[in-house]
Amino acid sequence: MNSRHLELLVENSLPSEFHAGDRILTEGGTANRFYLILEGRVEVESPAQDGEPVSIQTLGPGDMLGCSWLFPPYCWRFDARAVTPTKALCFYGTRLRKLCEENHDLGYELMKRVSEVLVQRLQAVRLKLADRNKSLQYSE
Repeated sequence: MNSRHLELLVENSLPSEFHAGDRILTEGGTANRFYLILEGRVEVESPAQDGEPVSIQTLGPGDMLGCSWLFPPYCWRFDARAVTPTKALCFYGTRLRKLCEENHDLGYELMKRVSEVLVQRLQAVRLKLADRNKSLQYSE
């Protein structure tokens, strides 16, 4: 990213901290932000019908949490909770969407990066489903 894009991101961010066990995102909630994890671990989960969430992916330093801020209807698709004490930068997605409309180069750069995260998340879900199917086959 060029220096002006980085400045815009910094201007629309603030440091955040979470204790182990803190819920960061809740499926169905308003997606108006995203996080860049600096320290700690965060579990991305999918609520299950039997009450026990399904772990999708564990994120750590350098990972982005929360892609739904960029796509209507702007609601979270997964739950996320801090596994360990976690420090992150929180970015205001609503402000960044406006900036992306005004600055298409910034929008394109963010879209490329968010798309990469989405592909990783889809791959993680695919692997979890494959593991689950294997487990079901062996238990029959």
